[in-house]
Amino acid sequence: MTTRADETQQLWLDYRRTGDQKIRDRLILTYAPLVKYVAGRLGSGLPAHVDEGDLVSYGLLGLIGAIERYDPARDVKFETFAMARIKGQIIDELRSMDWVPRSVRSRARQIERAIGELESRLGRAPTDEEIAKKLGITGEELEDSLGEIARSSIAALDELWTVSGSSGDQVALIDTIEDESAPDPQGTLSVTEQKEALADAIARLPEREKLVVTLYYYEELTLREIGEVLGVTESRVSQLHTKAILRLKAHIASAGAPAAL
Repeated sequence: MTTRADETQQLWLDYRRTGDQKIRDRLILTYAPLVKYVAGRLGSGLPAHVDEGDLVSYGLLGLIGAIERYDPARDVKFETFAMARIKGQIIDELRSMDWVPRSVRSRARQIERAIGELESRLGRAPTDEEIAKKLGITGEELEDSLGEIARSSIAALDELWTVSGSSGDQVALIDTIEDESAPDPQGTLSVTEQKEALADAIARLPEREKLVVTLYYYEELTLREIGEVLGVTESRVSQLHTKAILRLKAHIASAGAPAAL
């Protein structure tokens, strides 16, 4: 009996042999749920005025590009390859719109620098009170700033680094960490160093922020689901996520690793 997986494999073989656009369209329909999934996860941390339908449209462009460039002979699952390209396409489109206010970008950089300087001096992750004092603001103002950054930002762990694969594709580092069975891209030593730097940075996070990172990126819970686990609001989880990302960027920058944000 022919299974769905067998049918999909046959579609790939036929498409690679003929390049038929009708076969490509059938592959797009087969993998369209990947776009909906990625758009939903990215959209959960974006402002309400960002339409998920637009994210899906952007992601479809990434899916089409992935289908056209994927080589089934390579020892990497198409889903892993495609999700990185879908996320990248959505993020590129959002960035091209430049809808994040300059003041929000500036405050995010200020908080990141303050965290980096404090961590370097203290040898540990600084508390919210220490960060606020360094910035010359109150704890409430820091919370407000984090909330504004969270509502406006698409900063995510997926974007901390991009690593060039042997084919020239840009692969998000988080994907290479999650898919241990995938072959390492060229420059294995560099990727290994980046993985170690990221693991060290995550290990230094305060427990609550570390839990948010783990639940969101590894357990793949939504922000709302994480809020239910922690007993806090979704907006509070979004703040914790934003603070964790800023800490990770600060730690990585101080370690001299290349950050892509």
